[in-house]
Amino acid sequence: MLDDLPIPLDRTAPEPLSVQVADALRAAATDRVLRIGDRLPSSRALAQRLGVSRAVVAVAYDQLHAEGWLTGKHGSGTYLSTAPATAPPTTGVGEGSDPDAGLLDLGPGAPCAEAVDSAAWRRAWRAAGDQAPEARKNRAGEPDFRAAVADHLLRHRGLAAGAGSVVLATAGTSAAVGELATALLRPGDTVAIEDPGYLRAVGALRAVGIEVLPVPVDAGGLRVDRIPPGVRAVYCTPAHQFPLGAMMPAARRVELIEFARSTGAFIIEDDYDGELRYDTAPLPLLAAMAPDVVVHLGTTSKIIATTLGVGWLVARPDITDAVLAHRAEIGSSPSPAGQRILSEFARHGDLSRHLRRLRRVVPPRRALVVDELTRHGLPVIGDDAGSHVVVELPGPAAERHAVDAARARGVLLDGLARHHLGEPHRYGVAIGYTALNSGDLARAVPVAAGCLAEAGGT
Repeated sequence: MLDDLPIPLDRTAPEPLSVQVADALRAAATDRVLRIGDRLPSSRALAQRLGVSRAVVAVAYDQLHAEGWLTGKHGSGTYLSTAPATAPPTTGVGEGSDPDAGLLDLGPGAPCAEAVDSAAWRRAWRAAGDQAPEARKNRAGEPDFRAAVADHLLRHRGLAAGAGSVVLATAGTSAAVGELATALLRPGDTVAIEDPGYLRAVGALRAVGIEVLPVPVDAGGLRVDRIPPGVRAVYCTPAHQFPLGAMMPAARRVELIEFARSTGAFIIEDDYDGELRYDTAPLPLLAAMAPDVVVHLGTTSKIIATTLGVGWLVARPDITDAVLAHRAEIGSSPSPAGQRILSEFARHGDLSRHLRRLRRVVPPRRALVVDELTRHGLPVIGDDAGSHVVVELPGPAAERHAVDAARARGVLLDGLARHHLGEPHRYGVAIGYTALNSGDLARAVPVAAGCLAEAGGT
């Protein structure tokens, strides 16, 4: 029994004593002062040592029980049942460490690796490994991969790639954005992008000298009426706007296409998780509506695993020819390894089965998050789709409070402020529900909801 467990209390602080006790116990577990299996003092004994009422300790223990940190054994006591993982000790090779290591990460934009069928996954890797090594890479991508992507897009996204358009393999969405900018634009050209939006795309554009102009978003996604004049391209996430989660309605899609056709701009459609919709059938892709002005981008990193590191680009032939010419000029080609694995994963229907399984497995995860947030009186925004929801907060102080409080309790939250191109104007957090395994998700969500509720009241 850890009778000498350090639990400092500040009776002048605004936090209730029960919260301070719970925070101290979490910190002790994180710092390995407490280890899994350690028996905690009884609520009566700890209350007596701290000079507080037994109810204060009981409330702290109840909260830690609810979060999954503690377990009670009848007639035996209360024990620590979990603790954050820690990084292995350094060996002197290199320096630096991940400050987020050991935290339960509720950030958005991650696949549900737990849903991948392990037998199908191993089968795809073995089959890919049985193929003979090649001396040269195919700049457009492996033929089997491109065929698998075309079939996937037709079956699951309603896009008939090949009817006046070409499928290319990419190294992922950010890499594809950079290639498009280099192949089709010149330094100093302007591209409109959602604000808040996907900052990795912003970084890819700025890296090749493109000026990025922010465009506000609302409940229907990117505001077409607010696109600045003279832009050469518009980048957007119409199926599930990142990070706010809106679906662009049909009328606005038509408006965006008409804008592109009238101005000579082209649209970069990032369909990063468009396969993950749970309430209704998705609206037609922009690329299916207007292949003459739309470049469609997709990726495996949100629907299967980041391990593969591959994606795809679908566009009219003159655009894909320009991208291929750029690749030839700099000697760049997407790696064939991930392409081969995806091809094998799709060959016998495992990709389609995986997507059907995702649509069964992910909704209960979303429901767990939404129910817990609702129980804490927190409104949730975003369509019933994708892999994250958003909780808005009244301002920057509230967002910082929620993120910092959750971190102190072992949970990593992603604030909205950092997703803005310019001055932040939307605050809150985007909560992902696919990256963690089911047990960790169940432990992390109550912590997040509690911290958000505290922040919302500040």
